Amino acid sequence: MKKQIGAWELLGFSVTALVGTLLHFLYEWSGESLWIAPFSGVNESTWEHMKLFFWPSFIYAYFESIILKDRVDFWCIKLRGIILGLLLIPIIFYTYNGAVGASPDWINISIFFISAAISHIYEYKKFKKQAILCKHPRLACTLLWEIAVLFVIFTFCTPRINLFKDPLSGSYGI
Repeated sequence: MKKQIGAWELLGFSVTALVGTLLHFLYEWSGESLWIAPFSGVNESTWEHMKLFFWPSFIYAYFESIILKDRVDFWCIKLRGIILGLLLIPIIFYTYNGAVGASPDWINISIFFISAAISHIYEYKKFKKQAILCKHPRLACTLLWEIAVLFVIFTFCTPRINLFKDPLSGSYGI
């Protein structure tokens, strides 16, 4: 089972990396379709890059939960792993930019992949050790759904803080 979990988390990283990369361009490719906007990057803000990580990770978790259905700790580990990845994107981005200045595109792309990799490594280690006592798996799943709702809402009703500001255009949201 431990080797199987490693394979599932490696697949999860691959799906997150590939689908997240495609989602970066999907809004533009769709002719700026409003129904695509909540799931795709609509600008170059840090928030939109977090969205590119969240959706593939969240959707993949549902497919993975079918395979690992006997794991009582599944949703608690997934919640923590996804939150870790979501937090790493702005932490690494703003730390790097604060220390060095504006980052080239390849650094920004690397931040996305590094965050996804660390998230899935964390999940793998927690699954392997069975280190989390999950008293409320439904609550963990509900919290992930609430994060999903925030990504949808903030696509259209974007807060006016730097996390949501497109550094290229200075705009917020769509």
